Amino acid sequence: MDVHGTVAEGFEPVGEAFAANFALRGERGAAVAVYRDGHRVVDLWAGTRDVDSTADSAPWQRGTAQIVRSATKGVAAAVLLLLHQRGELDLDAPVGSYWPEFKAAGKERTRVRDLLAHRAGVPVLDRPLTPEQAADPVLGAEAVAAQAPVWEPGTDHGYHAQTYSWLTGELVRRVTGRTIGEWIAREVAGPVGADLWVGLPAGEAGRVGRVGQVEPPRSASGLRTRPKRSVAEAYADPESLTRRAFAAITPLPDENDPAYRAAVLPASNGIATADGLARFYAALVGEVDGGTRLFTPQTMELARTERSAGPDRVLVAPTRFGLGHMLHSPASPLLGPGSFGHPGRGGALAFADPDSAIAFAYVTNGFHPNVTADPRAQALVHALRTSLA
Repeated sequence: MDVHGTVAEGFEPVGEAFAANFALRGERGAAVAVYRDGHRVVDLWAGTRDVDSTADSAPWQRGTAQIVRSATKGVAAAVLLLLHQRGELDLDAPVGSYWPEFKAAGKERTRVRDLLAHRAGVPVLDRPLTPEQAADPVLGAEAVAAQAPVWEPGTDHGYHAQTYSWLTGELVRRVTGRTIGEWIAREVAGPVGADLWVGLPAGEAGRVGRVGQVEPPRSASGLRTRPKRSVAEAYADPESLTRRAFAAITPLPDENDPAYRAAVLPASNGIATADGLARFYAALVGEVDGGTRLFTPQTMELARTERSAGPDRVLVAPTRFGLGHMLHSPASPLLGPGSFGHPGRGGALAFADPDSAIAFAYVTNGFHPNVTADPRAQALVHALRTSLA
């Protein structure tokens, strides 16, 4: 497999791990990017643009973008933190003070910080939405506003796999008058120069490859990506919070459908290049190429301060969250204890590590059957640690 791009001196282990993913871990097409101190030090891509392509099909190019699933949540969380940074959003205010309809069914005391940290108690919808309904921001917001919480908001945490779209999206609309996708385009991606969209513009559709589920091969060492048994068992139970949370949109959308890609679903359908996601995280912790910085040091500390920890009611395993971002843990290993970011189910991963001034992103077109800690992403993170040692 020919690997294209550049690797700065000292980061060669990342390039070696990236190539090994194609040889050992069933990679079809992927890219990885790393920034240090706001400057790009790794920019690699290889394979085919479409997961279902043959070896002689359209190759992945530097500007190829892919859907990154829940890695989008890290971008959505940053938007709310930026609004707080600008004095437009009070993290301790009730959500209902901005969005009165959200007070229904016992949610009147839910705070903005509860919503961000997966503590709002509404990871499920009693009446799931179809993909077409989910793409309608009005219907989605109405559904989650009417939903009764399954635990008292603020008292526990559980991953809001799908409902995070309408929780964050509607709150941003109420505060700014814009969709979260518009806000990201104008206030984040544009100033930073990042190829990153929530709600794909028609003019960018030609850059986006086809994604799909692929089964990783067994290696000589027995390496195989599988969900943790407890998560798999919970998902198999149609009455479990795990299954119901992921099935808030039923049936699951076709991620290659142009209509789905054009929808604004900040829990699940962001589209980005690896460089775009890494550049975004680099701007959260410092100036990018001597220019834009998004987070102040105070906001950066908010992002990486633990707000939820322990057994996750939806993901079953122990998880750690700040105000929207996943934090370093055995369930979702990042670079180190101070890192914050978000994985995408089945592959993608992006994060920042302020302590080492590192920003990292990995995107792929082949999703493996896992929720967090994809072995391909983890091989790259391990190589990055080696490079920094």
